[in-house]
Amino acid sequence: MKRILLFLATNLAIMLVLGVVISVFGLGNVLNKSGTGLDLTSLLILSAVVGMTGSFISLALSKTMAIHGTGAQIIKAPSNPTEVWLVDTVSRQARDAGIGMPDVAIFPSPEMNAFATGMNKNSALVAVSTGLLQNMDRSQAEAVLGHEITHVANGDMITLTLIQGVVNTFVFFLSRVIGHVIDRAVFKVERGHGPAYWITVFIAQMVLGILASMIVMWFSRYREFKADAGGAKLAGTNKMISALERLKQGHQQVELPDQLAAFGISGGIKGGMTKLFMSHPPLEERIAALQKQG
Repeated sequence: MKRILLFLATNLAIMLVLGVVISVFGLGNVLNKSGTGLDLTSLLILSAVVGMTGSFISLALSKTMAIHGTGAQIIKAPSNPTEVWLVDTVSRQARDAGIGMPDVAIFPSPEMNAFATGMNKNSALVAVSTGLLQNMDRSQAEAVLGHEITHVANGDMITLTLIQGVVNTFVFFLSRVIGHVIDRAVFKVERGHGPAYWITVFIAQMVLGILASMIVMWFSRYREFKADAGGAKLAGTNKMISALERLKQGHQQVELPDQLAAFGISGGIKGGMTKLFMSHPPLEERIAALQKQG
């Protein structure tokens, strides 16, 4: 799922930069109380400021990062029948969903993929891959567009931002508590913080960040079912099921590498512990959910 991957990557980069800035300018001194212990209240406040700031900056940059990260070209004036159909379909679905007209873009990729992102549901971006336009018929592509429009209408990126901000807060907070404990208990540093503190903080922040991503991915999987239902409402249940079946066929034909599979629109990981890091539920489960709701 490209919007989730881009959002997480941007968020991680911003968090690391903010951490470096705090260290360089000595803002971390508020965490020391008399040089011997942590001021947990100050640390929690600072963690919340950094965590939420990083998350909302990621959201603000999501549209720009998505365009540059995928090479998407926004359709300013449709130049062929496919672009005319694409813009008209998004316009109709946006109107039906009660949101403003999103920017519509096409990005070069052989994969059948699409994403929606943006800080505001009335000024979002909906983008589809060249592979999707080439390998799906229009009824299937219509359902995929409905799926993405539903993400926008449901405010999924805003909710994702709030969740990411909360987990950022606890990652920042706990990594520094762990670093402080290691610095004092293991390396016996009595005042200030030694090199072990900063090394431990960096490692802990990376590890905790990976664990925190499980929460974000759970939210992503949960919202996919809602977006599928919304796509079915906007385009028709049969069209939505057909689109998912087509994605399933495409996945079987072109297996993604394990390290990339979780970020494809179809999800790609079979199960086990790795299922916790899937951005999408298995296609079989999504199809079954649509069939059940009729």
